[in-house]
Amino acid sequence: MDSRPAPAHFETARELALTEPWVDVHAHPGRCFLGGMGDSPVAEMLGGDASSDAVAAVAASAVTAASFATVADLLVLGVSPEGGISATRDFEPGEAAADHERQLRALVELAGRPDTRMILTAADYAASQQEDQVGMLLCAEGGDFLEGSLEGLAPAHNRGLRSVTLVHYHVNELGDIQTEPARHGGLTPFGTEVVEAMNELGMIVDLAHATWDVTRMAIDVSTDPVMISHSHLMNRHEAHPRLLTDEHARAVADTGGVIGAWPAGFALVDMEDFVTEIIEMIDVAGSEHVAVGTDMDANYQPVLTDYDQFEELAARLLARGTLPDTVARVMGRNMVRLTRDVCG
Repeated sequence: MDSRPAPAHFETARELALTEPWVDVHAHPGRCFLGGMGDSPVAEMLGGDASSDAVAAVAASAVTAASFATVADLLVLGVSPEGGISATRDFEPGEAAADHERQLRALVELAGRPDTRMILTAADYAASQQEDQVGMLLCAEGGDFLEGSLEGLAPAHNRGLRSVTLVHYHVNELGDIQTEPARHGGLTPFGTEVVEAMNELGMIVDLAHATWDVTRMAIDVSTDPVMISHSHLMNRHEAHPRLLTDEHARAVADTGGVIGAWPAGFALVDMEDFVTEIIEMIDVAGSEHVAVGTDMDANYQPVLTDYDQFEELAARLLARGTLPDTVARVMGRNMVRLTRDVCG
């Protein structure tokens, strides 16, 4: 099905973008995790840090704010024999914390420019929109930087970090991941401590990449709504460990949380397929619990590759009969509400 938007759909999409902030809930704009790395084989292989150009791309689009996420396990990742991403080794002591410090320092510097604004509370989204600034929601993909201690969490929060994806591709001290055999049996005791500490600090717990057992256990612990920042439903697709059952998605929604629909090519063919994915997610989780998490500049064969396409995405949702109020929720309102509920 390809329901091409009419000019009126684009007009409505533009009007919606003017009324409320649009937010990308999970992204690495310009491969921002390479900031401050300098010349290195890793930076050369991945194309280098282009986060400054990415800020300009967001500013030129209808998007108000985006996640700028570190990759906490970056230094130990490689390509598995099957072609996927996996950890090739464990960290040396202090290595994960030091590399995350490098990434966070670069993001804080980027967020201090006149054309950007760090998103610390929900009010910063509207302020970014009103001041024509790019809102930067600083996130960490993976709790590896903690190295098994809560000591580094509050200082990261104090510098602007507002969300942590507990696990990524390296099996860390917090819990099991979807793409490796279970080692911990779910959320670990330390993972429980991290969730509790994040609740106390006002940080969004992101359960992307986490197994169902980790998700279930984290939900039981958390007193705040939680998020899965980027994933698919498995209904229409071949089995893949990164996909969610309806039960998994509804459990997150039942906390008052948000699930970011993910335009990854391993399960989607084109933009219209992504629109279908969002509509199905709305049907399963409810319109108040779906957002867009592009994984920009670190995604696999993405069907959405540029922030200019957010307007087209909204127009395509409208063309498929999605109500404007629902489109507004998905494009940003739900994430603003989640930020308000957790961060203030």
